Amino acid sequence: MALHAEQFFDDVLELSFYQYAIVGDALYAAPQPNSPLRLRIDLAPTIRHGEYDGLRLRVIHPEQGVLDTTILRFADHSTFERRDTARGLAPGRDGYALIRDWHAHSSQPPWHGADGTGLRTAIEQYAQFWFPPPATPRPSAQPVAQPTPTPGPAPRTR
Repeated sequence: MALHAEQFFDDVLELSFYQYAIVGDALYAAPQPNSPLRLRIDLAPTIRHGEYDGLRLRVIHPEQGVLDTTILRFADHSTFERRDTARGLAPGRDGYALIRDWHAHSSQPPWHGADGTGLRTAIEQYAQFWFPPPATPRPSAQPVAQPTPTPGPAPRTR
């Protein structure tokens, strides 16, 4: 666990799920009580070893397996905009909006300078789709008042 994923999830994302645990480099969450579905979040690797450009979210059912997977890119959610601007990195340049775990002896974590606001909002929206809050009971429908029949002319007899 060279990336210390627990520190990333707790310090950068600050998610407020009903229940979650960080195991290895992944966060497993039960966003709603009594739901069989689980959410797994981990860093999305690029083609380079030790390089990550976003988060991978998976919705998992205990019997059916993975139901959905999506990737939230750091660049799309302005996660490293401030850090990369300070470094003079622009979109399309090597190292832009990436976490690199290549300097294990650095005093700063590889995500230093990250702003998790955009990612947190996107994760919450995704979770709300798959784990909607329990429906609030609606008040029971009141019967519609039936008009009182008015006596009309008496039926004709022959």
